[in-house]
Amino acid sequence: MSEKPNEIETLLPHRPPFLFVDEITSAAKDRISARHIFGEGEFFFRGHFPQYPVVPGVILVETMAQSGGAGLRKLGILGDTALFFLATVDKVKFRRQVRPGEEVRSEIENLRVSPRMIKQSGKAYVGEELAAEAEWMCLVGDV
Repeated sequence: MSEKPNEIETLLPHRPPFLFVDEITSAAKDRISARHIFGEGEFFFRGHFPQYPVVPGVILVETMAQSGGAGLRKLGILGDTALFFLATVDKVKFRRQVRPGEEVRSEIENLRVSPRMIKQSGKAYVGEELAAEAEWMCLVGDV
């Protein structure tokens, strides 16, 4: 019996260990919400930092960008063969460390979406605490 891919695997080309979205909790034309739990076995905790593991900031940015892309695909705005690649990341701020076992909630705003480019901003929360925020642009291409 073959294992059926989960919804996120149908929305994103990413696969473990580089898949950082567990669920899209809401998706609308202007706003997307998603969640991901960073488990204790994440590959980067072995080296960042073994005695005090925290999620690297770049992974939090990637988590927000993946959430935004998955939400757009769920809405049908991006086609099934579209790939999106980070082109710029701006206004990045890290406000709180994210530790193993914590759930991150990504709140994404769609600033501009076209067939060739996506501009979004996002905030990553642990509970009600802001952990990170950023703006980014992705270029869109086909497989």
